[in-house]
Parts: sequence; structure tokens; C-alpha cells
Amino acid sequence: MKNNRNVFKYIFILVVIALIGGAIYILYYNTNKPKDEEDEEVVENEVKSEISIVDNLKMGISNYDTMNPLLTNNKEIINIDKLIFEPLINITSDYHTETCLAKSFEKKSDTQYEVKLDTSIKWQDGGTLFSKDVEFTVNQLKQGGSIYSNNVSKIASVETPDSETVIFNLTEPVQFFDYDLDFPILSSSYYSGEDFNTSSKIPIGTGMYKIASIDDSSILLIRNDRWRNLKDKTPKTQSITIHRYSAAGENFNSFKLGNTDIITTNMTNYSDYVGTMGYNKKEFPGRYFDFVSLNCNDTILSDKSVRKALNYAINKDTVISGALGNSKIKSYSVFDYGSFLNDTSYNINSSRDEAKKILEEGGWIYSNDRWQKNIGGTVRRLTLNMMVNEDNAERINVANNIKSQLGDIGININVQTVSRDKYYENLNNKTYQITLTGVLQSTKPDISYFYGDGNIANYSNEEVKANINNGEKFGDILKIVSDDVPYIPLYRNKITLLLNANVGGNFTPTAYFSYYNFNEWFRQQ
Repeated sequence: MKNNRNVFKYIFILVVIALIGGAIYILYYNTNKPKDEEDEEVVENEVKSEISIVDNLKMGISNYDTMNPLLTNNKEIINIDKLIFEPLINITSDYHTETCLAKSFEKKSDTQYEVKLDTSIKWQDGGTLFSKDVEFTVNQLKQGGSIYSNNVSKIASVETPDSETVIFNLTEPVQFFDYDLDFPILSSSYYSGEDFNTSSKIPIGTGMYKIASIDDSSILLIRNDRWRNLKDKTPKTQSITIHRYSAAGENFNSFKLGNTDIITTNMTNYSDYVGTMGYNKKEFPGRYFDFVSLNCNDTILSDKSVRKALNYAINKDTVISGALGNSKIKSYSVFDYGSFLNDTSYNINSSRDEAKKILEEGGWIYSNDRWQKNIGGTVRRLTLNMMVNEDNAERINVANNIKSQLGDIGININVQTVSRDKYYENLNNKTYQITLTGVLQSTKPDISYFYGDGNIANYSNEEVKANINNGEKFGDILKIVSDDVPYIPLYRNKITLLLNANVGGNFTPTAYFSYYNFNEWFRQQ
């Protein structure tokens, strides 16, 4: 009995020693833990405690008309609709094309194209995407009135030989026709027996989100659980509440108060409404492109050295700050709205010294504060007339700014303001020397307006014309026209994506679509 008590006593002593040893080891490890391991643990805990993603993002729109993408005329709704409805061909953030509802796109002839649909795609009500849906959508657009109607204006007929095949027959060849197929597709069976234009049904699409409800104050979008990309691109935001406002000012005020998370605006005075602090912004160029057109058939401007000198002499930063209040984004090229075709190696920065050097090398002589040159036996002074529409105060300011800049190096500019009708008459007939003008560029890389037959600058280059429809040769074209200078790019309109400070994600907005990579956008608590 005594021996048993001794055994238990020894076991108890050993257990106590083991517990004490373990406690000493743990205390020593925590005191001397490697710094990297300790920091890693702290960082992980910080991340877990700091980021709490809210399921809902809040947007706002003014002047609501309809969420139907084929009927709305509201630019911001068109932007949002791209999250709900999808096209046959999508345009990427750098203006490439890629298949979307189409799984293939093939040119059969100059006037015929074949599209194969991905018929595994489901409508948000569970129905299947079929070729008849494409035919239905095209027929609706051909009635006119939609922002997308021009996309189908050259489609003579649509054939649907089977449920996955669509054949487009065109009235004439259309360059870069794949870009025209970026219009949203709607379900034909969903509107069966309905008047499409007056239907009260909430429209359905195939995209990332679907419309859950529409009332007088808001629209609710929820994640589309049938979206085919859900596995790889699960949205961090489960729902979007779109508040409806009667005017843009109300939308801005809502943003300022934190009731709206995101605004995309063309207004350059947005800070008058929301202030300058408490939010993030991302400015990007639009497709409204303003430039100087130089009549290449003019006696003086047919001299390439003059055109190149003007390009160097005009300081675009001075134009934008001095005449436009920094409301525009400087432009160097017809492609610098974000296109993959843009090549910044041809950008020209202003240099008065370079402008003078080019004139001198071109045979122009500077004497008595003016440039002159013997052209065809006649001494010509470097004096040019710049035509401006008298109704466009902005461009008049720009013209006078350019006149002042060029005057400083001896190039005389006469600003001629003419009536709107006279302006377009002279522009169409090319009866001007220099003019300030602009154009809303298409999403497609069609540069025939600038360099093709009948262009407004009377510019002609055989190599350029021969390759103007060959995208693979656009690099060569840029090199040529950058040296020939039939136009001087000035600036583009500025678009701004406003984001409340609690919004995170991968932001790559363009004039085509503000919400690329929206599956990665989120709002923190």
C-alpha cells in the first residue's frame, strides 16, 4: 500500500514538471517569435478586421425613361444596361472586339457574315438563347429610334437556318462590321404577344445582373445566378440600388451625402456640387475629338513644312488651360481615346524652336517679324485664315488662343467667324485654309473620315488609302500621317468616374463603358 502511494507521488511530480516545462516553452516562443511570422499574423488580422464588404452598391440616375436598352435615350442607363444585357460581340476596354453571346464570327463575303451562338446561354427567366432572338432584336432596331439603330442600318436581311446560326446579309460592304454587333440582344419569346414598344414587362437579359424591381424612386438589380461566367467572375457586390432623381444636381447631392456610391459624368464642374474632398475620381478621354483641319490643297498649306511647323508651334496645354479652363484632355492622335491602335511614339510636344527650324529648312525666311517664301514666282507671306463657327464660343476662344501663340513666332492668323450655315458649306466644299472642327468618333477603328477619299482636309496619300481598311497596317498609316500632318489634334472631352471613398475595385473606365471588371467592385462598411 505504501509502495502504491509512492508511485502515485512520483507520477504527480512528473506531470507537474511537464506542465511547468510546457509553460516555459510557450512563454519563450511567444517572446522570441520570428518577426516575419509575427508581422504576417498581425497583417492578416488587420485585413480581416478592416475589410467588411457590403452586399449592395448604390448608384443614381436622373431623367429616367426606361430600362429597356433598345428604347432608352438616357446615356447613363445605357451604361448600366451593359451589366444586365449582352451583345453578340463585346468591345473591350482597349477597343478590341471579342465574342460574347456569339461563339464565332465569320466573314463569308464582303456583304455576308455568319455568327454561331452559344446556345448554352440562358435568359434570366431560364429560357435558352436562340438565333430567333437575334433576328427579333435586329427587326426592333430597324424600326428606328434607338441609339443602336444605326448599327443595323446596312443589314438587308437576317437568316436563321437553325437555332444557333445567324446570317447577316448587308446592303453594301461595311468595314469592321464586327464592331456594329455590340448592340444588346433581347428575348423574342419573352415579348411574344406583346407590343414591344409599350410593354410593361421588366426586360430580361443574359448578363451579370438582372432587374428585380422598378418603382418610382429606385431600380433594384440583383446578381443573375444563371450568368454563365458566375464561377470565374463571381461579383463581390450582390445587388445594386439605382436611385432615380429628377435632375443631375439631386444625384450629385446624394453622392455628397453618401447616399450614392458611383457617378459617371461628362460635367466638368462637378466639384461645384460635390466639393473636392471625401471621394476618389478617375478621369478619362471621351470620343468627342476636336482638331485643326489644314486644307492640303491650299497654296501655302500644301507645303508640308508649314503644316509640321504649325503642329510644333501650338502648345495644347496652353490652349486647354488658357481657353478652356482645363475642361478637356490633351489629344495627340485619332486613336488616343483608349484604342489599342494608339502609338504614343508619334506624339508631338510643342517646341517653338523646332517650328522655326522646320520653316527655315522648308525655305521660309524670317524678316521684319514675318515669314515669307517664293512660291511659284510669287513671294508669299505666312498669313493664314482660320474659320470658326460664330455660334461656338468655345472654339472662338481656342482660335484666338492659337492666333496669339502663332503670332509670337511670326505666323499671322486671321480668325474668321462665319454663320453656322456658311461654316458647314465651306467645310463640305473644302473652301477654307484652316478650320477648327470636331467629330464624335465611332468605337470602330474607321479612319476614312480623316484620310479616305473626300476627307475634309483634301489630304491624299496613296499608301494610306490602299491600307485604310487594313487594321494590321494602321501602324504604318500613323507613321505617315504623323509626318504629313493634315490635321493637328487638340483635345477630347473629359469624362469622370466619381467613387465614394469606401468603394474599391479594378477601375478601367472608357467612353464606351464605365464598369469594366465590375465583378471586382465592392463597397466597404
